[in-house]
Amino acid sequence: MTKSADDEKPRARRKPTEVAVWLLMALLILGLGGFGVTSFGGRISTVATVGDVEISAQDYYDGVQSQVSTYSQQFGIQISAHELLAVGLGENVMQSLIGRAALANEAGRIGLSVGDAVVASQILKMPAFQGVSGSFDRETYRFQLERSKLTEAKFEARVRRDITLDMMQKLIAGGITAPKDMTERLYVWANETRGFSVLRLAEADLATPLPAPTEDELKAFYDAHPELFIKPEAKRITYAALLPQDLAADQPVDEAAVKALYDERIDEFVMPERRIVERLVYPDQASADAARAKFDAGASFEDLVAERGISLQDTDLGDVTLEDLGEAGEGVFAAAEGDVVGPLPSNLGPAIFRVATVLASEETTFDEVRADLALELQTDAARAAIDARFEAIDDLLAGGATLEDLAKEEGLTLGTIDYVPGAIGNSAIEGYDAFRQAADTVVEGDFSETIGLEDGGLFALRLDEIVPEAPIPFDEAREAATTAWHADALDKALSARALEVQTEVAGGTSLGAFGIVDVVSKIDRNGSVEGAPASLVKDVFAMVEGEVKVVDSDGFVAVVRLESITSAVTEGEEAEAQRASLATAFAQSISTDALAAFTDAVRAEAGMTLDQSAVDAVNASLP
Repeated sequence: MTKSADDEKPRARRKPTEVAVWLLMALLILGLGGFGVTSFGGRISTVATVGDVEISAQDYYDGVQSQVSTYSQQFGIQISAHELLAVGLGENVMQSLIGRAALANEAGRIGLSVGDAVVASQILKMPAFQGVSGSFDRETYRFQLERSKLTEAKFEARVRRDITLDMMQKLIAGGITAPKDMTERLYVWANETRGFSVLRLAEADLATPLPAPTEDELKAFYDAHPELFIKPEAKRITYAALLPQDLAADQPVDEAAVKALYDERIDEFVMPERRIVERLVYPDQASADAARAKFDAGASFEDLVAERGISLQDTDLGDVTLEDLGEAGEGVFAAAEGDVVGPLPSNLGPAIFRVATVLASEETTFDEVRADLALELQTDAARAAIDARFEAIDDLLAGGATLEDLAKEEGLTLGTIDYVPGAIGNSAIEGYDAFRQAADTVVEGDFSETIGLEDGGLFALRLDEIVPEAPIPFDEAREAATTAWHADALDKALSARALEVQTEVAGGTSLGAFGIVDVVSKIDRNGSVEGAPASLVKDVFAMVEGEVKVVDSDGFVAVVRLESITSAVTEGEEAEAQRASLATAFAQSISTDALAAFTDAVRAEAGMTLDQSAVDAVNASLP
């Protein structure tokens, strides 16, 4: 292995030790036909410089592509680079590269590096260079570098640089421990708990019902809150659709096929008598007999369950038939609801059974379900008919037919909607995922194509125009305005009532005198209360013991009294484990902040230039 002048001028990479990942990325790029400076017009090779270290266009391109892949896998859909660039991905990648370049520049300035032996050891362990024997193979190493258009000197310089950066980061941020006093304070703060009572107020708690708004009140509310009555920007879309239900009624019905379908699914329509049963299994007959004796002497079934060291849920067999219970079936099915029988044999050993519920047999006759089964067969036939017409309809579109032509000549349903991405529309077609996805992405001038729906139907659509955001006229907004007015008036009335209750409770009246009180006996700072805003717990931890407070947030109005403050448990294994975990997390946070502060300082000292036009060129080249 060789060493060149490149060693004296380190460049930043994405991660300190992931050289193998970098190599695989390089091989992938070459396998796709190559990507280099010529992809950016033949002139752009550097997008930024920190001190003496350059950040190449390829580094930035690879960083963006890597993040695009990560986000796409995380969300389970393919996200385009340009969608993520629009929400700041490019800036995040660039900041990461600039930080690494700053560290690399500082390492070069102070002469920090590693020797050839360390570089060789790292390369020898890389799976990409292992031969059939599983160990480093010199020819494989040479071949892979040639495919990547890298010399050994340049590749080994990159490895040296990445190892050096890793070492530098550990020197800066490694070995940091959390201050003991600060850790203890955080532990005590985080593990305090509170107990409190909550009186939730609703419209029924008002002394008098809210009156309906007058016309003047409603119009005044509408005028005062124009932001509530806005039609969002929408896509006006015309679509032509053919759905199974459109054709199902016209499909012929074969009575023999309907009866055959009923017979095939007879288990759905004829259900034998069943029992919901609990079973308590014992290791041997003697133990089962002894348990039965205890039950006969007055012990409950729950007592026997507790004695076995299990929960009642563990005994639940659910909904069973006589055949499901095997040899125990006759005895269990002879018992009445609530009876305990046994010991009886089971596949796990002798057991005592309790019959929780008796479920009578059920039968749905053929005549009762004939219409539904016939419709199922007709719908299946309709799907097949639509599938047979799919290609022909698509060919008509390709030949220049309009959506209106399809409606007139092929019987498709024609409709126009104002589609708002992300909103829940009223039209049936918007209930299909495939339609929404197509409507989300369609742009003006797109060619209409036939698209299949989840239920076997098909559709094609066309974007007619973008309908700008606009106010909803008062007459159209009347119902929504009435609802909003009522919500606003109710919130004000409940807030006023809550203040009245607060005053009376602070004066000595019981909180329970005003309604049902929920009691939370113990909650920590990370806890939540069902149906309450997150701010409730935060408010509770700001109260003093015995304090009564009104909590009014996001439509939730309540009167809260803090009953108790419990200090953190400071002794015991669990407390020590929590302290250790907190200390580790605290130390990691300090390490991250220390590395960030150091990086910012050396970057400012080294100086940085950013070629935004070069960045824009790379962004434009992304797929």
